[in-house]
Amino acid sequence: MSELQAVFWDMDGTLVDTEPYWIESQHELVEAHGGTWSDEKAHLLVGQALDFSAKILQESGVRMGTEEIITHLIGEVIAKCSVGIPWRPGARELLSDLQAQGVRNALVTMSWKPLAEAIVSALPDGQMEFIVSGDMVNAGKPDPEAYNLAFDTMSQDHRERTGEDLVRERCVAIEDSVPGTAAAAASGMVTLAVPHYTPLPENGQWHLLQTLQGLGTEDLTQLLSKTPAVAAV
Repeated sequence: MSELQAVFWDMDGTLVDTEPYWIESQHELVEAHGGTWSDEKAHLLVGQALDFSAKILQESGVRMGTEEIITHLIGEVIAKCSVGIPWRPGARELLSDLQAQGVRNALVTMSWKPLAEAIVSALPDGQMEFIVSGDMVNAGKPDPEAYNLAFDTMSQDHRERTGEDLVRERCVAIEDSVPGTAAAAASGMVTLAVPHYTPLPENGQWHLLQTLQGLGTEDLTQLLSKTPAVAAV
């Protein structure tokens, strides 16, 4: 069995459960502009690029520019995270085990860098090596650009660190949404889908589990040689 080299983590809904913070902030913003918002609309934005979300908010009555909307929402979510970060079950424990076993980790999120940095700064030093955020790519998920950029970034020094090339089939991407799993799978990485707000089908493109709780490095390593999808637990 090949050894696991790296894990690329989605953030919202996978590492942390900030979606309630986003939804609350969206409600407040739309209502402040006299529009109407619903949880159903909010759930359609899960995993999408923030410029896409801004467009839907504009269509719902928000009279602000795209970047202005994004900056406002990120500021609101950061403020809420400063009170308390809602970590997803098992995520920090898995991340700690991966680091202890010498597996590299990076964050690949459609959130913009200020929010991603706020989350990463709350983790122990060195657990998350770097961030690829939505403001660093031209195409958001489900396009694989963000995962390709993360892989290329880590590849640059992987041989120097380990003596071997980084291989996509020996990397795992962890996602929770339809756009996210599509992006990860299209990048060629082994994809672990852990649905949260949005149901995910078993379509042979990813391994499907219901939680990260109780998982360790060995469990992710075993995914490298298994054919998706894994029976839900």
